[in-house]
Amino acid sequence: MFSVLTRALLQNPRPFTFNFLKHQNPLAFYLMATAYSSSFSPVSSPSAHVSPKRVGTHHGSFHCDEALGCFMIRLTKNFYNAQIVRTRDTQLLETLDAVLDVGGVYDPSRDRYDHHQKGFEEVFGHGFTTKLSSAGLVYKHFGKEIIAKELQVDEEHPDVHRLFLAVYKSFMEAIDAIDNGINQYDTDQPPRYVNNTHLSSRVGKLNLDWTEPDQSSERENEAFQRAMDLAGSEFLDWKLHLFELEEEMKIDPPIKYVLYQDDRSKGWRVQAVAVAPDRFESRKFLPSQWRGLRDDELSKETGIPGCVFVHMSGFIGGNQTYEGALAMAKGALKL
Repeated sequence: MFSVLTRALLQNPRPFTFNFLKHQNPLAFYLMATAYSSSFSPVSSPSAHVSPKRVGTHHGSFHCDEALGCFMIRLTKNFYNAQIVRTRDTQLLETLDAVLDVGGVYDPSRDRYDHHQKGFEEVFGHGFTTKLSSAGLVYKHFGKEIIAKELQVDEEHPDVHRLFLAVYKSFMEAIDAIDNGINQYDTDQPPRYVNNTHLSSRVGKLNLDWTEPDQSSERENEAFQRAMDLAGSEFLDWKLHLFELEEEMKIDPPIKYVLYQDDRSKGWRVQAVAVAPDRFESRKFLPSQWRGLRDDELSKETGIPGCVFVHMSGFIGGNQTYEGALAMAKGALKL
């Protein structure tokens, strides 16, 4: 899956409309729509005869920041689907349209986004003081454009700015901090435990192992492509940001369900929102009388056509259509 994009549901629901409303109903619903892989389709793609631009980053072992930075910059209008060139050759880097995480230069006027050079102290601003990585630099300069394009609204729309800050706080800042070796806590004491499952660690594990017989640049670039896909999919998976937005926008009562399209079956899912990002308990599980039922039996019980399943735990269910999933969510609120 390439992306899971959080959008709010209007009272007259349309799957690709973005707006935030306080409903007279007990709850607001969030719609989450999916798109696909490394061939991102923007609202307006470049003409076929225009050669794709080239974006450079270093070869060798890669990290989360340049993988994510390359993924993000390829979502922009100027660098749509750009070719990634992995090199440390300074003469070659000079010929490229943009350069990330290598070259020793931060100059957005020339699309140079390195952060390793002496004296670099750039931060995101807006109250954030963590030094930026190459991913943070790309996000700082292109984040609003990317968000606006995904939401299909103007870049000056107020919701774009809200998401711009929320995504940095809940996702990007950690990547900047980890890449720059900034401790999460102000203490000299060692951590109580080690977490090697965060995104930066998982991206790092995609590097070729030294025991692999094929250490060619082709194999290394294939691994980097997987790293870009992993980092990019999590950047566009905005479920965690729901909690940030809910708090900022003072949505009350809290959101109970999200709807999203399953990328494999093309059916729709209704999922209960957890009480917190790190908790398994849901704010409102799907009704107990629906749990464990499937297909016609479930449709008969709910009175909603096209039902597919409801999990035994009640945290998720499915329907063949968006309208059916929405009806399940609305019905569940009444039970």
